[in-house]
Amino acid sequence: MADTIESAAEVLTRLPIIRKPRSGLAVAPNMPDYEAARRAFSWEAARRELDGLPGGRGLNIAHEAVDRHLHAGLGSKIAMRWLGKEGSRRALTYRELAEASNRFANLLARLGVGKGERVFALLGRVPELYVAALGSFKAGCVFCPLFSAFGPEPVRARLEIGDARVLVTNAALYQRKVAAARLALPGLRHVLLVPETGVQETRQAMPAGAIDLAEALADSSGAFAIPPTEPEDPALLHFTSGTTGRPKGALHVHAAVVAHHITGRLALDLHAEDIFWCTADPGWVTGTSYGLIAPLTNGVTMVVDEGDFDAERWYRVLAEERVSVWYTAPTAVRMMIRAGDEMARRYDLKPLRFMASVGEPLNPEAVEWGRTALGRPFHDNWWQTETGGIMIANFLAMDIKPGSMGRALPGIEAAIVRRAPGGAIQVIDAPDEQGELALRPGWPSMFRAYVNEAERYAKCFSGGWYLTGDLARRDADGYYWFVGRADDVIKTSGHLIGPFEVESVLMEHPAVAEAGVIGKPDPMAFEVIKAFVTLKSGHSPSEELKRSILAHARKRLGAAIAPKEMEFKPNLPKTRSGKIMRRLLKARELGLPEGDISALERDP
Repeated sequence: MADTIESAAEVLTRLPIIRKPRSGLAVAPNMPDYEAARRAFSWEAARRELDGLPGGRGLNIAHEAVDRHLHAGLGSKIAMRWLGKEGSRRALTYRELAEASNRFANLLARLGVGKGERVFALLGRVPELYVAALGSFKAGCVFCPLFSAFGPEPVRARLEIGDARVLVTNAALYQRKVAAARLALPGLRHVLLVPETGVQETRQAMPAGAIDLAEALADSSGAFAIPPTEPEDPALLHFTSGTTGRPKGALHVHAAVVAHHITGRLALDLHAEDIFWCTADPGWVTGTSYGLIAPLTNGVTMVVDEGDFDAERWYRVLAEERVSVWYTAPTAVRMMIRAGDEMARRYDLKPLRFMASVGEPLNPEAVEWGRTALGRPFHDNWWQTETGGIMIANFLAMDIKPGSMGRALPGIEAAIVRRAPGGAIQVIDAPDEQGELALRPGWPSMFRAYVNEAERYAKCFSGGWYLTGDLARRDADGYYWFVGRADDVIKTSGHLIGPFEVESVLMEHPAVAEAGVIGKPDPMAFEVIKAFVTLKSGHSPSEELKRSILAHARKRLGAAIAPKEMEFKPNLPKTRSGKIMRRLLKARELGLPEGDISALERDP
């Protein structure tokens, strides 16, 4: 199998640069001249594009996303077109979204949930999820969305680390993924239940002590005055995984809305008349920053599809909703390529003027396929949970080098650096040299903390730079090229998965003594998780046992995180201190150079 990530040299020699027209576009780009925009940009000016709370009472994400549009006379404009997985539809205007989020904020106040307390949501893409987010922002609470496909253990860990006070979910998800751990979560005071779409629920099916959200909102006022909110007040908590230890909770503040808004305008070229579809689930940072905040602050109509991926369904959504700007993941693009060009030709996609991708590197063939099959190229971009917003992008009016992440956003100073002996940071000025991608701190959506992990947070910064942990290179034209992760984090279908979480669950199986997991290149998902397992005495490798272990992992972790492949090993390679050498597992699996193995305890 060919490597998914190609070198810059391979890309440049195989696919030509896609030259962008300098005139004649149906919609004039928000940023027609990249260099001029960089010279003129300031975060202060970007902040002035937003209103701030009336009376100078600060900055609040929800006010900028919905309430200010009412003040501008746009309350009757459609903010969200929601498409149910079973075919139902619902449209919410900016006024309706503002009033619904007011009711949620009033409900939180009635429940005694105060400023800074954490409101979690474990839901699919239903309107109540978006209402809960906006209402939490208005109330001064910290909102944390969880991916609904997580298994019980990842859900419990995040609720515990985040010190959840409120959980918004439905009865089925609660019973499968939360109920068994409820006693271990004494801080979780309130569970608000949303009816499942297409399911007739009864009050008898509700867990004891749970609150029917629909009834509670009906009893709440649709008027709410957002209290003073400082730009540095916490607003969002997103979890991301590391190579060791538990998941990291990256905390973002209300000032992040400045970056969400301006990157929506510059990187995604959002105009008020656009119909915008971000396919990401809000359980991942993309689905919140660009599936909720950025489109609403820019006053567009956003499409939210509750259904799972299906190539024909997606084409139908693009065509029937007349989507003009589409933001999706490389995995989805590759799956649509597999469905064939003929399917694409059956749909009228003429309104679609801009397509962007994020989650893992977009291979050059996918960029070119967009141009030939859909009539326009995909624009890859790069950012992280920690950055909170897009940092590097291929912009509408900029030439595309297929395979490149693009160039740094106006207001973002990026560099390729090397960690020198002694800890000093050296900036690599020469083009095409590999190093670690670093960003100069100071943009508004930069995370402010890892919850309860000050030391871990401090290690992300050195020498005046935020060190991303991603290896990259920059060419002579200022385009950045992703090389790989500096650590063992696995990227699968746009999700960052920490091996430690997966290994811990595998070792819960009564037959498993040790486990090590790696990301294995996959043409569709970028990487799939492969597990290497050693067995306890008295157990022998068999296909039946393999199925049992994998089934256990799927039940505990959910299909999105569980390993897709597994191999029994008599021993796993470890350092003398006992740490499993995942790097060596991966090198041997893929036939790559093993590198320095001086710390290897034994050669299994």
